[in-house]
Amino acid sequence: MFIHKKEPIHAVKIDEANPRFAQLLLEQFGGATGELSAALQYWVQSFHIEHPGIKDMLQDIAVEEFGHLEMVGKLIEGHTKNVDQTDAFKSTLFAVRGVGPHFLDSQGSAWTAAYLNEGGDVVRDLRANIAAEAGARQTYEALIKLAPDEGTRKTLVHLLTREISHTQMFMKALDSLGKLTDPLFGSIEPDETVRLYYNLSSNGGQADERGPWNTEPTFEYVADPASRMQ
Repeated sequence: MFIHKKEPIHAVKIDEANPRFAQLLLEQFGGATGELSAALQYWVQSFHIEHPGIKDMLQDIAVEEFGHLEMVGKLIEGHTKNVDQTDAFKSTLFAVRGVGPHFLDSQGSAWTAAYLNEGGDVVRDLRANIAAEAGARQTYEALIKLAPDEGTRKTLVHLLTREISHTQMFMKALDSLGKLTDPLFGSIEPDETVRLYYNLSSNGGQADERGPWNTEPTFEYVADPASRMQ
């Protein structure tokens, strides 16, 4: 059961309408990193999850993301209302589609379920969600730098902040499963090459970069993969 309250979780205030910025905001309404994508992804994932606590977390975050979708929609509505006779309005998607949000990204591409990443495994899904939150945070950061007024900026900062909170929640959930840093999940054991790092890119004769991603104790560095494969 869903119950909608008309008051958003964070007050949305706009100091001055800017329809061109509203078109950029569509990225977080109907775009790949947007709130609709996140809300649907987490909600559907919750049906796959048997762990009661993680199921509840996914549903709580999904419902919050629907609230965020409403906030972005209100921002777009506020930035496009009562400005339809301006040149700024006529240069945007809203001149044809009408005021308010639409299932489009900032370039006019229609929202698609292909944006969603869910696979029926709790570890896989939580890792996908961390990536989704990172994408949303990057988009919000770009929007904040371009925000035309302080009211809009405050709302966007709140939305970015919650992306960080959700990332932490997903990471803690993975950690509770012992899978925050463990790449193995599922029932099939990997073969003996799991420890090998193949040096497959040349660095122009210079020494190749080394780090924890290709050194002991986790990895065996294979400097000449061709000789190993013979």
